[in-house]
Amino acid sequence: MWVFTRYGFVSIGCARDKNGNVHPDTVMIRARMREHLENLRDRFSDTALGNAEILGDTGTDYLYRMIVPKAEWASVLSQMAMEQTWPHFKTEAPRFERLKSASSRYVDTLHQVWWAMAKLQDK
Repeated sequence: MWVFTRYGFVSIGCARDKNGNVHPDTVMIRARMREHLENLRDRFSDTALGNAEILGDTGTDYLYRMIVPKAEWASVLSQMAMEQTWPHFKTEAPRFERLKSASSRYVDTLHQVWWAMAKLQDK
């Protein structure tokens, strides 16, 4: 699952153990930018994310990740949905103060994704 938020972009997959076995009750919250995981961890400090270690691994396609129980992640997603007060995500992301130094790169990328997905729409 890909999730684009005002805190940043994350990719979610079930965690695996060292033998490659999938743990369906545990997820990896992966990010290309450490800042995006830090933003989530700061905002949801009262959940398992608040205590989750941000792991770095150059041997994977996402450099940063946190591992948390799936139920905690589902709760965070629900909270993000309930805190939404803006009508357009493309205008919310650039004004959100948690997107520190890399906000312009993230917002530029959001617009590229928007254009790519617009091509799917029937004319």
